Amino acid sequence: MEHLNTLQSWIDESERIVFFGGAGVSTESGIPDFRSVDGLYNQKFEYPPETIISHSFFERNPEYFFRFYREKMLPLGFAPNITHKTLARWEKEGKLLGIVTQNIDGLHQKAGSKRVYELHGSVLRNYCRNCHKFYPAEFVKEARGIPRCTCGGIVKPDVVLYEESLNEDTLIKSIQAIEQADLLIVAGTSLTVYPAAGLIRYYHGSRLVLINRDATGYDDYANLVFHEKLGEIFSKLH
Repeated sequence: MEHLNTLQSWIDESERIVFFGGAGVSTESGIPDFRSVDGLYNQKFEYPPETIISHSFFERNPEYFFRFYREKMLPLGFAPNITHKTLARWEKEGKLLGIVTQNIDGLHQKAGSKRVYELHGSVLRNYCRNCHKFYPAEFVKEARGIPRCTCGGIVKPDVVLYEESLNEDTLIKSIQAIEQADLLIVAGTSLTVYPAAGLIRYYHGSRLVLINRDATGYDDYANLVFHEKLGEIFSKLH
């Protein structure tokens, strides 16, 4: 309770909150994460998920990639949860500087957030590799086999696959936001995926908060740590 009171007072006093989130932010909306007991990495497929969602596998076997992608990585029809909604409200109140997310589900925007830096892209954006024509997620979901543009090119989701680089502009804006933060809340991430996890090193303040169900390698680095579900914390914040 004391930790929660401290967090609330920090939020009340802050004007440049930055939220850095991972898969745990969306699990309470029903979207499975990658590394938990029932996450994608612990399910059985012909190939490891890391292999299927790599650039080289996509090039080699796009049909299998899209079969896996539609079944496991295209989270349509999910609703924002208390965490998404609270962050959107803080932004409206002028307290939140931005959200840096590793998620690709677009739920922050669905909740009303405007300044969202999507490190790993978004399933909601899809482009033809030939002519760059835009297609919505529903087009990819409903296509049979490999989704193709009217020009014949493959329509690829704007998500960062393994072996691909993060978008440089998104990365720069994320770093700038974190550097300007007077309160950095890092939540729902195991902080094991780089370069994303290394971004919290750009925060030089004294109010770094970690909220994650399990311990992370950065727990000792933080000023306040919660090993609880995000919803349980955010439902008590205002």
